[in-house]
Amino acid sequence: MINFKKNSIFSRTSNKETVKEDILHGGVLAVWGSPGSGKSTVAVKLAKYLADKKKNVVLLLCDMTAPMLPCICPPSDLEFEKSLGSILSAAHVTEPLIKYNMITHKKMSYLTMLGMLKGENEYTYASYSKIQAQELIESLRKIAPFVIIDCGSYIANDILSAVALLESDSVLRLVNCDLKSISYLSSQLQLLQNSNWDMDKQYKVASNIKTNHGIEHMSGALGSFSFRLPHSEELEEQYLSGNLFEDLSLKDSREFRREIGKIAKEVFGC
Repeated sequence: MINFKKNSIFSRTSNKETVKEDILHGGVLAVWGSPGSGKSTVAVKLAKYLADKKKNVVLLLCDMTAPMLPCICPPSDLEFEKSLGSILSAAHVTEPLIKYNMITHKKMSYLTMLGMLKGENEYTYASYSKIQAQELIESLRKIAPFVIIDCGSYIANDILSAVALLESDSVLRLVNCDLKSISYLSSQLQLLQNSNWDMDKQYKVASNIKTNHGIEHMSGALGSFSFRLPHSEELEEQYLSGNLFEDLSLKDSREFRREIGKIAKEVFGC
């Protein structure tokens, strides 16, 4: 298992020359960070931002320990419920298989989702390998111009999230303004140092900033931040009620909305 972690997930075996593509008109974005840093919230809000602009976007929810699909919107908002597990457990991941299992949001026709269902976990389906994860992400590139991947925090045991970090065009790396979050990221980044992960494609994001947080101290420890996402009580309420696709309309969410727009413009060019 140790060799698997060090050599299989965090290394690329493709013989093709890797060329960083221009992603100003689309691409694959991985959202990753420490536990509780707001990865799913940011991923959902970015997907909603694009869908509201009539951009076809796929939201891939990787977490199999605590499936996020039941936590981001009411089941009644979904056309039907199909599982990411059905895709990854196949011998080979194909575009028709993915399209069959994609879930469309009833109120946002430009948005489709993939994720595990309520009550499922990583043992519900047959195990998958790096190959299926790579096939999934490569197929999603062909299916939609915009792909947002909500990665799990613990990449050592999460093949899909680890592959997403390696194969994505850009990465948002979220961090809370506390020492535990810094310590966590420091330990996880060790897993990527010997891989072909492109550090230049990542954007550091300070997340859930409150007025009493020492953000300048955090900048000193982690370096400069590309984006700063402030705390919003309205957003927290949406998260707690499992309704993250609702609009943010209150004054305390204004700066968060502005930062989401900045991220979309920087990463996707829209």
